[in-house]
Amino acid sequence: MKLLKCVLVLTLILTLGACSSKFRRYYGPEVTRVVVLKGERRMLLYHHQELLAEHKIDLGFAPSGDKQFEGDGRTPEGRYSIDRRNPESSFHLSLGISYPNETDIEIAREEGLDPGGDIFIHGQAKRFQKRDGDWTAGCISVSNREIEKIYSMVRNGTVIDIYP
Repeated sequence: MKLLKCVLVLTLILTLGACSSKFRRYYGPEVTRVVVLKGERRMLLYHHQELLAEHKIDLGFAPSGDKQFEGDGRTPEGRYSIDRRNPESSFHLSLGISYPNETDIEIAREEGLDPGGDIFIHGQAKRFQKRDGDWTAGCISVSNREIEKIYSMVRNGTVIDIYP
């Protein structure tokens, strides 16, 4: 009888563990464009002209202005694309943004600076959970539950427009 109870408890634990995966499935329309409105702290996911989802975001710790160089704490502005995925991110899950582009590199070099890189849309790190306000080093942050949805919806190559 004890063995049967142990097997049932183990089965329940494994079943619940499988349900809590951070990897979700998405069967809806393709996300064709991501729009970030920095001033409104909003990210919009579109299928052509149809709004599919809207998320509240946090930005770099110096949120106003365009990213100019590594370490400035700003989130870049302009047209980029989603160019990579990191399922093992320190920030739950993350989608890479193709920053810097050629213009970003040129502007930074004219100032003798490095434009930086590694800009992502990501969730929360455990040590930063429940942080309020803008706190990233230039990335776009959402809740862990939201990045799970976004990660499943947005494909590599999707255009992302980031506005002031």
